[in-house]
Amino acid sequence: MQLTADRRFPAARAYLLKRSTRLAAVFCLLSFTAFLAAQSAANVSMIDLMVYRAEGWTARTGGDLYAMRATHAELPMTYPPFAALLFIPLTLVDVPAMRLLATGANLALLVALVHLSLRLTGRPLNLPRPAAALAVSAVAVWCEPVWTTLRYGQINLLLAVLVLWDLSRRSGHRWAGVGIGVAAGIKLTPALFAVFLALCGLTLAWRQRRQERRGLLAGPPARLWNHWLRRAAVASGAFAGTVVLAALVLPRDSRNFWTGAVFSPERVGRVEDTANQSLRGVLARLLHTAEPGAGWTVLAAAAAAAGLAVAVAAVLAGPRRLPSAHAWAAVCVACTALLVSPVSWSHHWVWCVPAVLLLGSEALRRRSAPWWTGTALAALLFCSYALWWVPHGSPLERFELRQSGAQMALSAVYPAAGAALLALAAVLAVRALRRPAPYPGPPGSFGTLPAPRIRTASRSCAGAGDGQAATKE
Repeated sequence: MQLTADRRFPAARAYLLKRSTRLAAVFCLLSFTAFLAAQSAANVSMIDLMVYRAEGWTARTGGDLYAMRATHAELPMTYPPFAALLFIPLTLVDVPAMRLLATGANLALLVALVHLSLRLTGRPLNLPRPAAALAVSAVAVWCEPVWTTLRYGQINLLLAVLVLWDLSRRSGHRWAGVGIGVAAGIKLTPALFAVFLALCGLTLAWRQRRQERRGLLAGPPARLWNHWLRRAAVASGAFAGTVVLAALVLPRDSRNFWTGAVFSPERVGRVEDTANQSLRGVLARLLHTAEPGAGWTVLAAAAAAAGLAVAVAAVLAGPRRLPSAHAWAAVCVACTALLVSPVSWSHHWVWCVPAVLLLGSEALRRRSAPWWTGTALAALLFCSYALWWVPHGSPLERFELRQSGAQMALSAVYPAAGAALLALAAVLAVRALRRPAPYPGPPGSFGTLPAPRIRTASRSCAGAGDGQAATKE
């Protein structure tokens, strides 16, 4: 009996692998259909999509973007004026068609986000990537940040896809950086990725120049310009292009945003709201105040410095010492941006999808029970909707200002997960940096420098401090 089962298992496995993409597509279609039925039963409002439509209409008709209020909630415009230009097409169709198109686009963007995350992590190796992307998307659509993004008709998946598409492009590509710049033009938070790219470029240029001065590099003098700095410059240029375009088409609104609205985070909503999963929101609930004051500024600055340092350290370790190093760096920058933003609504945390996939990739590579446990816990956390288990949402009652310790813990699950991920990445990066490596990464990985000119190490050079580890930067 056991022998017969053993004979059947390889055949069944081969059958499933051969048709894996088709089976995954069916699974994904069924999951998405059930998801749409659940959203319909919940009578979702897609309120943010209605605000986007109002913003597009205001820009189209020449109204004052930053004085308008939309929907019954009287929500204001909070994005840069360039975003309103992108929302104008929403006014060209009726509301039912707009809702249908936006939902379909967001589901397609979810599949794209999963695909790009798998490409950045290099997993899976034994399954067609389309099959893996469809299967994971079928599950990821039910996590709270994705559910809420589609419920409100938000653009979070678009921004994440623009950034990951950019970071997963070939190193040295002419247009590498444009995606980050455009994403920052739509919403300012992704601009932190351009800062990260610049820091990586400056750090690697400084290390290469230091090696040259120590005589570890042969040939012509090392160039300070590298692919990281070039990508940061392209991102900055693309962002500047969005600002200039908006200023030419919407000069009054551009002036109002850059001289006033950009400095008014209170326009976005109540800081202490449970849905605000940033450090500022956590601190406001912890202190039972609607305005945490200067303490938040200090905390955010420290978190930004620490998060960017961890991301740069992961890049310095490189894929030879830290597999998926660039995926770790990208997720760390995303978590940092979400933590330090004045307001990070729960649906902004769609970056949980690449984060959980990264943990799963590590678990596959290490074949470790603790890593599988951590991956499962992270997935369950973002699918648990735990932050909504506490009293919330009433602007009159303001329940969040009277939360107990347990309630504050539940309403801080995403920032806690982000901080834990940064701490884990820091440990991995520090351990990896203690091991020697040839150079930051193989050709073709995002933002890496080409292999430097390496001089044959002599006996004296081999024993000079960290010379062995640095001869192949």
